[in-house]
Amino acid sequence: MSQSIDQIMALAPVIPVIVIDRVEDAVPMAEALVAGGLTVLEVTLRTPAALDAITAMKSVKGAVVGAGTVLDPAMLNGAIAAGAEFIVSPGLTDNLGKAAVASGIPFLPGTANAGDIMRGMDLGLDRFKFFPAATSGGIPALKALAGPFGQARFCPTGGISLATAPDWLALEAVRCVGGSWVVPSGPLDPVKIETLAREAAALTA
Repeated sequence: MSQSIDQIMALAPVIPVIVIDRVEDAVPMAEALVAGGLTVLEVTLRTPAALDAITAMKSVKGAVVGAGTVLDPAMLNGAIAAGAEFIVSPGLTDNLGKAAVASGIPFLPGTANAGDIMRGMDLGLDRFKFFPAATSGGIPALKALAGPFGQARFCPTGGISLATAPDWLALEAVRCVGGSWVVPSGPLDPVKIETLAREAAALTA
């Protein structure tokens, strides 16, 4: 793999969490995000269009396209076949974790407590998604978790907005945040997406 998950997390302060319904929106959406300065794109596998969207977005210069909402090894394999450059999951199971590590693809598993993080570390992982961030105790919870796991770094996702992202990014343990606000639901509006991406890219990690 060309980049580690740590290198990918360092590319931009915000990773857009994308739910895409129409494959034809994929390229203009990715172009708008990259133009705004957000190059790491997480396409969630929540819609029938997602895998084709990943393949399409990879044609956009500068885009690093990954798959989110990966729940099991079958979804992992499908995402890799579609060309995903990294994998994000909402949680961590031994089954998925071992398959992801064996595949060699950069992997960002979801964690919400100490047991999740320890399970990841048993697999040799130290970069995690903190999810769902806002409802899993928020910043105080992540600060407390980061204490015993000094080498771990996180991408908090879930309930984060442009207004609250700087508070998360100020934490030493946070490399970047995930955000769905950058790609609003509804008809595709590349101009608005580029503007939102530019605001998000200006945040400092």
